[in-house]
Amino acid sequence: MTVQQPGGARIRVGSAPDSWGVWFPDDPQQVPWPRFLDEVSAAGYEWIELGPHGYLPTDPARLADELAARGLRVSAGTVFEHLHRPDSWDDVWRQVGDVATLTAAMGGTHVVVIPDVWRDHKTGEAIEPRELTAEAWARLAAGVDRLGRAVQEEFGLSIAFHPHADSHVGRQPDIERFLAETDPAYVPLCLDTGHVSYYGGDNLDLVRRYPERIGYLHLKQVDPAVLERVHAEDVPFPQAVQLGAMIEPPHGVPDLPPLLAEVERLGLDVFAIVEHDLYPCPPDVPLPIAQRTHRLIGSCGLPSLQLGRPRTPAAEQA
Repeated sequence: MTVQQPGGARIRVGSAPDSWGVWFPDDPQQVPWPRFLDEVSAAGYEWIELGPHGYLPTDPARLADELAARGLRVSAGTVFEHLHRPDSWDDVWRQVGDVATLTAAMGGTHVVVIPDVWRDHKTGEAIEPRELTAEAWARLAAGVDRLGRAVQEEFGLSIAFHPHADSHVGRQPDIERFLAETDPAYVPLCLDTGHVSYYGGDNLDLVRRYPERIGYLHLKQVDPAVLERVHAEDVPFPQAVQLGAMIEPPHGVPDLPPLLAEVERLGLDVFAIVEHDLYPCPPDVPLPIAQRTHRLIGSCGLPSLQLGRPRTPAAEQA
């Protein structure tokens, strides 16, 4: 559950493989995992997510050594779910078990749960309807409630449900319906600022109206000009990313400093993980963006921000 500490907010800022263009466990277009770990540490971050299961080493002892050598800690693992479909529990739970086991072994606290998209990531073809039926909504809400409770009981972790572009829970009305139909005790929200803004949602409004549900943050921005084309042409999400829909702060929306200030004002204790969807990208692109974004967030001057510090002279001077 979300921990609220009036007058004592804590915003632990980190980054993730996604900001290095990593979407898959293994892909020749992605940077090797040792380079990601080296660079995320050099950029000044202490906290990371595991990314797609299998990208980082899955042997706990080896991964712990690799993280310790770079001064890194794990906040969360990530899974995709399709619990709106009949008879989907066993398949989802198998994936969750692997990710939660490694997350817990690394001292993480969350499993970020992302709904599967309704169209094929590679081809853009629809693989199921854009909208859920009432029955599918009921299955989704009951399934995610069950998942949140099981992850708490079996692994001592919290889930954080992540609305996503091209999924059935992406637009703000969908997010609000999802929150209304799920149990706050088991289903905190991972508020991804970019995915909310992708459909014109209001991140500040969600934080202010649902502070008790904000259990985790993903920080990113979108380019409104690119999104005009994306929505006009119904461009699938992966192609939207390649067009530059996600943009380096502070050049897009939402404005991050007011959002972080509101999180602090409400006394929320959360991870705020920087994500910049870049897949695919040249290998030398991510690090300078990560360094600049780290400095930008640090310039907010909020007492609750916990950023870590650059660990190499090159990182400080970039």
